[in-house]
Amino acid sequence: MRILYLLFAVVFLLFQAAPGSADPTFVDTAACRSQGNFCRAGPCPPTFTVSGSCHGGLLKCCSK
Repeated sequence: MRILYLLFAVVFLLFQAAPGSADPTFVDTAACRSQGNFCRAGPCPPTFTVSGSCHGGLLKCCSK
C-alpha cells in the first residue's frame, strides 16, 4: 500500500508543467509579444490599435 503513495508522487512530478512551457508556439504571437504588445480575443481597448494578429489569426495584436 505504501508503494502507491510513492508511485503517485513520481507520476505527479513527471506530469508537472515546467516553467516556461506555456510559451507561444505561433510565430505571429511571438512577434506581437516581442514588440511589447499583447493579444486579445475581443476588440482592443480604446487607447490601443490593432497592429496584427495572434494565434494564427484567431486573436488581435493590440499596440499603443
